[in-house]
Amino acid sequence: MFPPANLPPAEALAEDRRARESEHAWLLGRLVWPAAQLSELPQDEGRALAIVDGRSERQDEAVYLEAVPVDEVAARGLRAKIRCGGERVPGAEELADFIRGCRSRGLVFKATAGLHHAYPTESGENGFLNLLAAVVFGDEEEALRERPPAFSLDATSFRWRDQEALPARLADVRASLLHSIGTCSFFEPVEELEKLGVL
Repeated sequence: MFPPANLPPAEALAEDRRARESEHAWLLGRLVWPAAQLSELPQDEGRALAIVDGRSERQDEAVYLEAVPVDEVAARGLRAKIRCGGERVPGAEELADFIRGCRSRGLVFKATAGLHHAYPTESGENGFLNLLAAVVFGDEEEALRERPPAFSLDATSFRWRDQEALPARLADVRASLLHSIGTCSFFEPVEELEKLGVL
């Protein structure tokens, strides 16, 4: 929530608490917080954090590097991070190349920024269900370009056309490739999933 929403600390924490108290709080991961403003975080907050310092993000012992070639990230034994929105939105080919690069090198990555929507938008934003399909099923460019209602997701599986991924497969992908997504909005993606009947 902070950044890229750039809320003042008190507002960011209030919004985070609102998300944690919602019925879909189980979807919520870490609170993103700038390293330069750690002193503004109450010591009793006890919240799992993702600490951002320039192009690096630390989540406990895991470090993600943004805008660093995947070969360098792999050589340093770290994790990769790709920005999917904001000032620049990567197209399907670029995002697919990044996913394949991480897959072939055994790199875990995080995708951040701009992933507010389940499917791609007319303005060119990427969809988070598309990203999930690209990492789970392959056929990256095709998966990243799909439009509704291409995917189905419920407690039993994630489905695309005639392919199905069971929970164990999704857990494996999360551990070995796509760890998480970051977005400055929690409620917007949740509302989209509700409209799609996923939640």
